[in-house]
Amino acid sequence: MAFAAPWLLLALPALPVLWWLLRVSPPAPRTQAFPAIRLLRDLPPTEETPHRTPWWLLLLRLVAAALVIIGLARPVWQPQAGGGGSGPLLLVVDNGWAAAPDWPARVAAASAALDGAAREGRRVALLTTAAPETGEPIAATGLVPAEEARARLAALRPRAWAPDRVAALAALNAFRAANPGPFATFYVADGVEHAPAGSAFTPFAGALTDAGPLTVARAEARPARILPPPRAEADRLVVRALQTPVAAPSEANVLARTSDGRAIASATLSFPAGATEAEAALDLPIEIRNQVVRLDLEPEAGAAGTVLLDERFRRRPVGLAAAIETSADAPLTGDLYYLERALAPYAEVRRGTPEALLGRRLAVMILADREVPEGREREALTRWVEQGGMLIRFAGPRLAERPDPLLPVGLRAGERQLGGALSWDRPQTLAPFPDGSPFAGLVPPAEVTIERQVLAEPSPRLTERSWARLADGTPLVTAVSRGQGRIVLFHVTANAEWSNLPLSGLFVDMLRRLVALSAGVQGAESEAPLAPLEMLDGFGRLGPATPAAAPIPANKVEETVASPRHPPGWYGTPGQAEEAAWRRALNLTAHLPAPRASAPPPASARIESVGGVPGERDLGPWLLALALLLLAADLVISLIQRGLIGPRWARAAAVALALGLATPAMAQEPDGAAANATRLAYVVTSDNQVDEVSRLGLLGLSDFVNRRTAAGLAEPAAVVPGRDDLSFFPLLYWPVLADAPQPDAAMVAALNTFMRNGGIILLDTRDEGTGEGMNPGARAALRRVTRDLAVPPLAPVAEDHVLKRAFYLLQDLPGRFSGGQVWVARDQDRANDSVSPVIIGGHDWAAAWAIDSRGQNPYATIPGGARQRVLAYRFGVNLVMYALTGNYKGDQVHVPAILERLGN
Repeated sequence: MAFAAPWLLLALPALPVLWWLLRVSPPAPRTQAFPAIRLLRDLPPTEETPHRTPWWLLLLRLVAAALVIIGLARPVWQPQAGGGGSGPLLLVVDNGWAAAPDWPARVAAASAALDGAAREGRRVALLTTAAPETGEPIAATGLVPAEEARARLAALRPRAWAPDRVAALAALNAFRAANPGPFATFYVADGVEHAPAGSAFTPFAGALTDAGPLTVARAEARPARILPPPRAEADRLVVRALQTPVAAPSEANVLARTSDGRAIASATLSFPAGATEAEAALDLPIEIRNQVVRLDLEPEAGAAGTVLLDERFRRRPVGLAAAIETSADAPLTGDLYYLERALAPYAEVRRGTPEALLGRRLAVMILADREVPEGREREALTRWVEQGGMLIRFAGPRLAERPDPLLPVGLRAGERQLGGALSWDRPQTLAPFPDGSPFAGLVPPAEVTIERQVLAEPSPRLTERSWARLADGTPLVTAVSRGQGRIVLFHVTANAEWSNLPLSGLFVDMLRRLVALSAGVQGAESEAPLAPLEMLDGFGRLGPATPAAAPIPANKVEETVASPRHPPGWYGTPGQAEEAAWRRALNLTAHLPAPRASAPPPASARIESVGGVPGERDLGPWLLALALLLLAADLVISLIQRGLIGPRWARAAAVALALGLATPAMAQEPDGAAANATRLAYVVTSDNQVDEVSRLGLLGLSDFVNRRTAAGLAEPAAVVPGRDDLSFFPLLYWPVLADAPQPDAAMVAALNTFMRNGGIILLDTRDEGTGEGMNPGARAALRRVTRDLAVPPLAPVAEDHVLKRAFYLLQDLPGRFSGGQVWVARDQDRANDSVSPVIIGGHDWAAAWAIDSRGQNPYATIPGGARQRVLAYRFGVNLVMYALTGNYKGDQVHVPAILERLGN
């Protein structure tokens, strides 16, 4: 027990004086009937003495007075220490990627330390160990009051990169130099060693101990997990997760998502006890696999559990055609034998004639010494190349004798061969690839030699069209752009007849780069800068690029380490951000080492468990309320003793007092009363506090709607689906608790009927502000409560969705928290005016809308403040309009046609 105002306890010694003053009470007045003469005659001549107050009534008054004194002293149950010791408090927080999964618990532990510092009157400084997103160096804040530090803590978010404890140590030394006095330290550690080798945690924690008393709060049982980029195999994506070892076995899921946020596949990773790695496979058809742009590790929310997939992870369909199909795959000699084996691990290989192959979507067409005769086949290939296809051709005797227009350069008649008319003294090796070539960066092996080739006719543009040359300067691979596509020619055969290139690993690398280039991705060899398009935050959510984010050269993306200057996310060509082919992904986990648990804190440090910090409870309001009730009881007793009220009124007062002590029950309206007015409703949960927030939120929203629109909403109603009739309500707000049970059959039937008949359910997981940890288990509970509901396929709210323009024009749909996705029905259902029966988000909208009895907003909106609350109210208005009027705003596009028809 602690007291926020202990000096008020000095009033307790005055209680004996109060005893002396209260122990005497005046006698009760005597009732006497008229006439006055008789009154005077019956008066006793003796002088009456005052009555003494009963001891139990005196004790009740003393207890009430003591409760008032103690309540004003603000007693706190289970108070949190402000760090121990004396002097200011330094609050140190690890806010890198490892802190994201349980960020709310870490903030709660830090807030408890701030509470203790506020009671003790300490000033507070805040030091974070991850570099700010602005690119500025790590530095501690100045010493400020605890309330100001609390506001800074509320605005703090985990970063999408690792902490830098070496830089944090330098910032700590600078702070100690500026504040030489002793201070206490409260360190919220993530428990992970982020240094590539050795330990950066130990010297940092040691420096914190040298400054004064140290308290370390960290998660003990939760493993730190990361999801590295997957391994692309011929028929699947192999996903792998790494974690710090824990004693108990555990599981995690990897979800494969498309660009619109839909999860189309999942894989389960099983970690045996003590294991640090688990692996699973995502088996998907090639067309579906190419739609996957993101992998999410659940329940580990955060940037380290998110992998963005660009064209490097897609399998492109490649068509192979040879002059003679019967012998094309003959071992070692067939025209397609080496091609098929080189491409199979990275592309979907298809065989057939060019016309048959072009009947399906194709990224690359490879013709191995096959001529293209004039006619439909040449026209179809020309049209396909001009529309963006890549045609790769390999030379041979047939092509040397009868070249056609679908070549990048003109060819000389015949071929150049060892010992022939156009010959060289010895087999030629490959020259280094030029910088502008897609093969730049590949090293030609010395053992790769060319004995025979077709020669290109000399031309002024031959040099710029040459992607590979022999040591004597003659072109080996030439290319030219044709429309939106390309034509590439290998001046040798696709088998080992003219060279041993198909026998080398270089052949595989060259084909792989050409297939990747076919999709329009700027090759890794390009030095063109890729601008930041969308960045991942610490919770793994995509958002706008930060001001400090800088472009990355395309040939440096794979080797770039995530940092404030280059945050993880999408990089690409401005103006073509919507085209996946022009984007490259920078993933945090591509360069993260396997997570290691940090060393134990110093022996002198006090250890706390994140998530196990008991919550403080202010007992002052309860004690004052109890004192008021005791004083009310004293008043009733005094009136009875003095004869001012009779037994009947005494019983009524006792009943009223008992009702005041009882918990107010939910008022029940008579049957049919809900049909007399339009009102919103909320689902009753097992948490009274959450239900009160829902009631206040819908009350505040109804008031805002009534003042800003022509709608007239009555007070919101509390409903229990399956028991109450839902047909009276257009909108149902449902806050999802982590321990919410699966709805029973009656509840499911009532909710499905409600949605089928045009009602809208707003499901709020209240976890968007700081990830899953704000309401731990809410996402699993969401899956549980919606398992049997008729929820349609969902997608994020589009920019042109009616929810964003039903009344106000909105870009975002924030609540108490901002960011994240809001999900609505993906497909339109004209039977219900294309209105989504379900809207899902985690923004805690009710808390943003809530107003208390004084008309104030009791809950802060983070991080946007008053402006964010206005936008939350505006979203609420759009939501109500959407529920009341349906898709009328989307139907405005039909107004011209309707007017024209009316005019006719």
